[in-house]
Amino acid sequence: MSAPTPDAVRAALAGVPDPELPALSVLDLGIVAAVRVEGAAVEVDLVPTFTGCPATQVIRDEVEAALRAMPGVADARVRWVTAPVWSPARISAEGRTALKAFGVSMDAGCPHCDSARTDQESAFGPTPCRALRFCEDCRNSFEVMK
Repeated sequence: MSAPTPDAVRAALAGVPDPELPALSVLDLGIVAAVRVEGAAVEVDLVPTFTGCPATQVIRDEVEAALRAMPGVADARVRWVTAPVWSPARISAEGRTALKAFGVSMDAGCPHCDSARTDQESAFGPTPCRALRFCEDCRNSFEVMK
């Protein structure tokens, strides 16, 4: 059995959904900071979307499970790192499209009707990495990534 490649590891991570935004994989969310492969050992560094994110243990477990399920992987390690710092700019183009379909905006524009006429309802959404806005045109509330 051959050793995994960094590209194969990234492909496996593309199948691990974020538990709070399941429309995005951890790869599309941009929390994968580094992938290292040495023989049959794989190590992945992840950056949290914010300090104290309650989903970090679930994400670590799911990423480790995906790595251990890969052919040729004998040892899989996942660690959380503080650099680079995560920002919405790390979200992939595919992730941005998935967020919009999920009703989440990357800026203050409404994902439902593309209107820029929106107001902040709350600086805090269902998670600390999101805020709530209201669209004056289509009258829908929506979430914004901070």
